[in-house]
Amino acid sequence: MMEILQSILALIVTLSILVTIHEFGHYWVARMFNVHVLRFSVGFGKPIYMKRGPAPGSVPVPADQEVRTRGNEPLQGTEFAVAAIPLGGYVKMLDEREGFVPDDQLHLAFNRKPVGQRIAIVAAGPIANFLLAIVAYWVLFTVGVAGVVPLLGNIDPESKAGRAGFKPGQEIVAIDGTEVKTWSDVNLMLFKRIGESGNIVIKVKEAGSYDSTTDLYIVIDDWMSEVEEPYPVSDLGLVLKYPEIPARIGGIVADGRAEQAGLLAGDEVLMANGEQVPSWISWVEIIRANPEVPVSLEVLRDSEVVRLMVKPERTERNGEVFGFIGASREAIQLPAEMQRNVTHPVYYAWIPAVKKTWEVTVFTLVSIKKMILGAISPKNLSGPITIAQVAHATAQSGLASFVGFIALLSISLGVLNLLPIPVLDGGHLLYYFIELVVGKPVPERIQVWGLQMGMFLIFSIMLLAFYNDLTRL
Repeated sequence: MMEILQSILALIVTLSILVTIHEFGHYWVARMFNVHVLRFSVGFGKPIYMKRGPAPGSVPVPADQEVRTRGNEPLQGTEFAVAAIPLGGYVKMLDEREGFVPDDQLHLAFNRKPVGQRIAIVAAGPIANFLLAIVAYWVLFTVGVAGVVPLLGNIDPESKAGRAGFKPGQEIVAIDGTEVKTWSDVNLMLFKRIGESGNIVIKVKEAGSYDSTTDLYIVIDDWMSEVEEPYPVSDLGLVLKYPEIPARIGGIVADGRAEQAGLLAGDEVLMANGEQVPSWISWVEIIRANPEVPVSLEVLRDSEVVRLMVKPERTERNGEVFGFIGASREAIQLPAEMQRNVTHPVYYAWIPAVKKTWEVTVFTLVSIKKMILGAISPKNLSGPITIAQVAHATAQSGLASFVGFIALLSISLGVLNLLPIPVLDGGHLLYYFIELVVGKPVPERIQVWGLQMGMFLIFSIMLLAFYNDLTRL
């Protein structure tokens, strides 16, 4: 229960940051062009907190010159609100399409502004998200981004990597011509190739060599296009080199088979079914190989040997059936030679930050394209439940991980809002660009039709994302 509450809190904090930055982009540019903002809301529904800002102009004027509302009252300042449903937000501007605007206020109405200014106001929200990502990455690259050196461990000769010539001890230094420095970089580059055909070109540095490199090729054909939860490195058979990790339990999932069997954090598994368990990897292999089959254990707990029995839960993923007990390993400190800290001077870090933001933006757009064309399974689409879980996990992993997740999610929000779907910012921009070209607004009946179609499409996507979240649970 506590973990669920923490995930919900992490979701609220994450979305509040992203929505506030996004809507502030709209608000700031609207005020720059002298558009009156009626309300700036973080969240939807009934406000739980509200504060009114100063009236337009913020300078007292004679009563007979005051800007007045329909009720002959002075125009009030912007309402800054926090609403009850923290799944978005909005900026409401003075607009004739949404209500009566007196003649003496028309110069403050959004719809009366030149089309170029309206485009700038609408685009400012997504742009603010991209700027947030750049700032986040700039901070990360300044303080240093910790990662694991992509050294290869034991490679199965029958795997795709094994048949391609990969060997233990090699270091991956580039994929498809792009340099990679950490295992995270390797994963990102491989994710880009999902749903594609051709060759993945992986440059490796030979073990014990400083400059001897070899290009290895792995042939793919509609690679993992039907896989619901793709793990590219696992599919290729690329295994990260790890030091020998003892089979010591670090965490237990509530109500899981491990907890039901009596396993506790700190237990070290010594024997399973009468055989020694030399490492965590061996322990995982035993559990995965015995779905719904009782496994007898001997564990070391506080200098005493305790005998237990655990029955791994049958789990199926991507067509593979395996056992699962809901236990994680104890965290260990990797040797220094296996760690890499990617850092840049503060005056230079903005360059890789912009590059990283651009790469993730392109990756997001390409992924959307592949999903539309069917090259990626739509089951990879995630909703608020998955976002909450990831936000909670990254927050627990440390500030750097959480800031990186904020940057990634901010880019996704910026890209999605620029899609040419009515209801989203991109839909409004589409109408305004048409108006810019033809010289007159898109007919209102077409805008209404587009709004209905856009709402149906967004609602359908939200339902699919929720469904995917629930099936993952």
